[in-house]
Amino acid sequence: MRMSLDVLLVGSLLVFAAVVSVVVILPGLTISDKPSEDYRPRTELENQGRDIYVANGCTYCHSQYVRVVDWGLGAGRIALSGDYIDEQPHLLGSERTGPDLSQQGGEHPDDWHVAHFYNPRHTRPDSIMPPFAFWSPDQLKAAIAYVQSLGFKHADARMERQRKWKKLATDAFESGTEANIEWLHSHVPKPWRELPNPYPATTVGLERGKRIYQSFCIGCHSEVGDGMGPAAPRIYPPPFNFTTLTGREWSGGIIYYQIMNGITGTAMPYFKRELESEKIWAVGEYVAVYFIGETDAGTEPRGIEASYEGKEELTYR
Repeated sequence: MRMSLDVLLVGSLLVFAAVVSVVVILPGLTISDKPSEDYRPRTELENQGRDIYVANGCTYCHSQYVRVVDWGLGAGRIALSGDYIDEQPHLLGSERTGPDLSQQGGEHPDDWHVAHFYNPRHTRPDSIMPPFAFWSPDQLKAAIAYVQSLGFKHADARMERQRKWKKLATDAFESGTEANIEWLHSHVPKPWRELPNPYPATTVGLERGKRIYQSFCIGCHSEVGDGMGPAAPRIYPPPFNFTTLTGREWSGGIIYYQIMNGITGTAMPYFKRELESEKIWAVGEYVAVYFIGETDAGTEPRGIEASYEGKEELTYR
């Protein structure tokens, strides 16, 4: 077949028709217009927050849908068409410069968002998100309400959990240092409380822990681990002061568990989806050596040694 204007025109029309069929017609015939079981209408305040979200271009960096292939934050539930029946315009987005927000509601308490919107580097030191300190208190309240609604009924359940533990954590903090530590440690399962850090304390391990601490922890817990980082004035109860563990009973397993699962109701998030096991142990060891002043790393009980493990042990104990 020789290329001609007629062939080019017919071929272009066929390609265009195929694209329209797949992108427009087929979805229009197959996508349900019924709300999903998780959907609920947004409140007036949440809708105001959505307008602020749109006006500030948040959707350019954050998507709001979970694909089948996703496994990161929010991936516990795949997005459904019925989640978006009232979305005008749709804010699905395609950029994932920041995390997907489709299930963001209840991942953090409100005060974490206050600190995060004021300056994202205060809660996420490596973040490239711009600060929104110029928002008025009403705008900030509305924006947080919108973010906390993302996930609808699942988000509502998470927010109820945050409020429940927020009260308990606040009561424990206001009861004094001893009572607060006892309360925090009592919610760590017993096997973790008795587990030392299984990795020997090495120079390279501590350097790794320092870098992780700087990337994830320093904005709340500060350079010296006293909980007086730049995010602290906007968080309550305030970030934990690691130095208060000096001379008290603790273990590497306790620190690991709290970093892994976070402390619901407080601004301490979980890191089990972001940090591999060795990195959690490493940052916990950095906290132990430099802020608590003692370590249980590499002590008994010990298991089979890893196939690759640093041998430059510190004599510090």
